[in-house]
Amino acid sequence: MDQPVSHPFDALSPDVLLDAVESLGYVTDGRLLALNSYENRVWQVGLEDQTPIIAKFYRPQRWSEAQILEEHAFSFELVEHEMPVVAPLRNEAGDSLFRHGDFRFALYPRKGGHAPELANPDHLLILGRFLGRLHNIGAIRPFEHRPTLTSQEFGHEAVAYVSEHFVPSDLKTSFDSLARDLLQAVDAVIASVGPVQRLRVHGDCHVGNVLWRDNAPHFIDLDDARMAPAVQDIWMLLSGERDQQARQLAEILEGYEEFRDFQNIELRLIDALRTLRMLHFSAWIARRWDDPAFPKAFPWFDSPRYWGEQILTLRNQMAELNEHPLPRL
Repeated sequence: MDQPVSHPFDALSPDVLLDAVESLGYVTDGRLLALNSYENRVWQVGLEDQTPIIAKFYRPQRWSEAQILEEHAFSFELVEHEMPVVAPLRNEAGDSLFRHGDFRFALYPRKGGHAPELANPDHLLILGRFLGRLHNIGAIRPFEHRPTLTSQEFGHEAVAYVSEHFVPSDLKTSFDSLARDLLQAVDAVIASVGPVQRLRVHGDCHVGNVLWRDNAPHFIDLDDARMAPAVQDIWMLLSGERDQQARQLAEILEGYEEFRDFQNIELRLIDALRTLRMLHFSAWIARRWDDPAFPKAFPWFDSPRYWGEQILTLRNQMAELNEHPLPRL
């Protein structure tokens, strides 16, 4: 008797995966390597007498087909402008999104590389140049189907979800009060900056989504592409103490402004955007808790200790928000 399937991805067995790839005319050799991805399922698939390819199976019910295709179209547009972006493969009919059973999937060429060295000023300068070019293309037209980064989704809705479903009862009052004050501070910062241009951005531009090869960055995984201020793709590359971040930022913006003007007022958004990402990250794990991969990857999440530490982390972030100084450039 068949066992009940507890999560849609449980049905994505190796045989199903290989059948999906072979349905497009590829001949696989049975070699599979799971790659680091929780939101979707991503595998390196071996092919007979060919270089392996990457198969990405989209999480059911996350993005609509129109939103996925818009992500792909953005990738193709960037490639057409000679941007080093790893775009999905297309068949002879020009299709890039495919269906096998209940799953939607895309195939990508395998690309090697390593993370950029954020302590290397040359790497930061080059990253800035490519981000300036990417944003010039991103500003040509808006997304029609993909969302805009907002404090409502990434902050208020995220806090409401984790408060209702995961925060322990003895910490709930402290968490709710702190989160309310934190979001008021975030919204005040956003209001003080005023209207800024939203454009198509990578959306998740951390070093794990940048492969360094041939002395240039290669951007991968536009799964979180959305409308957002340009600084969203910049701040996630910063690390270390504030002085370190200021030096990194100066190098990135020097390269960026060789190709595109940057509005310095957006720098005030960095701590607000960082706060929203912290809140959204907890809600992202919480909303995926029924996926068996998440309790295995984040076993500490469903524990009082995590939420106690999270409250301390958010208090520290409140202090950063209240200062919100412009980084010294």
